[in-house]
Amino acid sequence: MTEKEKRQERTRWMMNDRFGMFIHFGLYSIPARGEWVRSYEAISVEDYEQYFNSFDPIDYDPKKWAQLAKKAGMKYAVMTTKHHDGFCLFDSQYTDYKATNTPAGRDLIKEYVDAFRQEGIKVGLYYSLLDWHHPDFPAYEDEHHPMRGKEEYKHQNGEHFERYIEYYHAQVRELLTNYGKIDLLWFDFSYGEMSGEKWGATRLMEMVRELQPDIIIDNRLGGHIKADHPEIYAGDYISPEQIIPPRCITDSSGEALAWEACITLNGGWGYSSCDHNYKHTRDVIHLLIECVSKGGNLLLNVGPDAKGNIPPESVNILTEVGQWMEKNAASVYGCGAADYPKPEWGRLTQKGNKLYAHVYECSLGIVVINDVDKKVKQARLLHDGSEADITPPWFAFHYEAGSHIFINLKSSRLPHEPVTVVELLLEE
Repeated sequence: MTEKEKRQERTRWMMNDRFGMFIHFGLYSIPARGEWVRSYEAISVEDYEQYFNSFDPIDYDPKKWAQLAKKAGMKYAVMTTKHHDGFCLFDSQYTDYKATNTPAGRDLIKEYVDAFRQEGIKVGLYYSLLDWHHPDFPAYEDEHHPMRGKEEYKHQNGEHFERYIEYYHAQVRELLTNYGKIDLLWFDFSYGEMSGEKWGATRLMEMVRELQPDIIIDNRLGGHIKADHPEIYAGDYISPEQIIPPRCITDSSGEALAWEACITLNGGWGYSSCDHNYKHTRDVIHLLIECVSKGGNLLLNVGPDAKGNIPPESVNILTEVGQWMEKNAASVYGCGAADYPKPEWGRLTQKGNKLYAHVYECSLGIVVINDVDKKVKQARLLHDGSEADITPPWFAFHYEAGSHIFINLKSSRLPHEPVTVVELLLEE
């Protein structure tokens, strides 16, 4: 089996499941101004220590999180084990800067892993390559470090960076050794010269593959994932952030690559008490459908508050998404890009000979799928299984010669809000 075939085999489950939950949780949930608060406000380790000393998420119950994810139709999850501030939610033997040394006194990652596994949801771990707490991580000239440009940190400029490499490699080993099978490892992130071998990436990946051969990894260590022969650390899939690609992503030979758009429910990743700019449920469903229609996944973020509660706005949105998914999941799971062009009224996904028309609007009650080269054997509304009328209307002769499917929804009002899905069984 070639390396490309191995990568395709590893990502098969991910490309089937299509929908995951991203969880950003840590000390930054206390100041509640986002996970980059240390960098944006140039907060020193000493001033940030108050949050370490008071970290006690008394309502932390990942079982509730897992149940919510399952209700929403999410099939996998990724949770922060250590973000850029260096604080570890797991019980690492290589640092004292961890949840077990706070008033929480618990290994929060173990509880997360156990809870999501129990609900049948695949488990992913996020690990930041950056560490603004570690003394051997570059500070003075680093473009993101909270203490960048401060004279008193001129001596901390990566002189002993290899010690940091050994430190974070050891922590990755812990994560892949102490928590059983891990399905996905989400590294964040490379920038400028801090990329690829700067992170000891080849050595790291050799260890990762030895410990967990089937684990899938994003492309944020660096490298050239689209190349004919990508580096061992180039990753298994591409991870665009806060944007959806214009079309399916392919490698240099034109073959489809696995990808996953990570997107927030409101304006940021970590909890922000003033950020109430939440997406409408309809828009989240549209995002999910768009990703699948372009051969990708949606990793949708929640940012629990300092007590460990997912904000009620997020809970409500995910519950409503789950209500839609309960009726229409067949048009998402296992589906991908359709063989036919995107229509004006919505999007298409496809699984084998099943074509799914996601109708966002039908102002005249009829929508048309153009250039379909196969006949329809059966047409059903997915939400209730009722027959869909695909009889060509009398004015069909106005359309240019070719194959067109006319779906008569009888009214400008959608039969199932916010998106009606019509399942079309095509001839083989």
